Amino acid sequence: MFILSKGVAMSRVLLVDDDDLLTELLTEYLTAEGLEVNRMPDGEKGVQEILNGPGYDVVVLDSMMPKMNGLDVLKTVRAQSKIPVIMLTAKGDDIDRIIGLEMGADDYVPKPCQPRELLARINAILRRAQQTTENPSVVNSISASGITLFPAKRQAMIGDAALELTSTEFNLLEVLMRHAGQVVSKENLSQEALDRKLAKFDRSIDVHISSIRHKLGDASLIQTVRGLGYLFVKN
Repeated sequence: MFILSKGVAMSRVLLVDDDDLLTELLTEYLTAEGLEVNRMPDGEKGVQEILNGPGYDVVVLDSMMPKMNGLDVLKTVRAQSKIPVIMLTAKGDDIDRIIGLEMGADDYVPKPCQPRELLARINAILRRAQQTTENPSVVNSISASGITLFPAKRQAMIGDAALELTSTEFNLLEVLMRHAGQVVSKENLSQEALDRKLAKFDRSIDVHISSIRHKLGDASLIQTVRGLGYLFVKN
């Protein structure tokens, strides 16, 4: 996060996309909205910048690029970093979208994307991060069924072992654990964890929940209540 001379924090966004016209348009729009934006033209340079650059708050990553595609970039980055990643996927390409979410993407926006929609997704991720790090009322920890979350630190534990979650996975698990023993609808999960309304036919929450279950090692801890939502089992 870049600090302006007046003390105002400017969030850093990295665009990784080989479409020069699109990235130029997005850079101009996002910069006008108060974000510091950098661009990388291919996956290989994107990986290097993400892992060795100045430190970004959000990465916007195209799925189809030369040299190294977006999914390979995501796989490489997720092995070393939990930085929030928004994937740009071809409209109607549900397979790439689901694979990207399963591999650790935090959100996706279909191409051709509207700058306003992308800005909304970026701001939603930034707001959630700021709420947990800057809000003094955030509880120190949340514990249930052998799982412990530390919201202010954005850390999770299973017993004494670290639980590696993406930013969105952490948000979803936090909401479910705050309401442990209660059913939380997908609409409320989307609003509280993703900071946006649930779109029709949006399966992203289902994919994220599946990934969380896998990482917990016990799928029964998060139960699907058909037609209602999800429930975190409180033991």
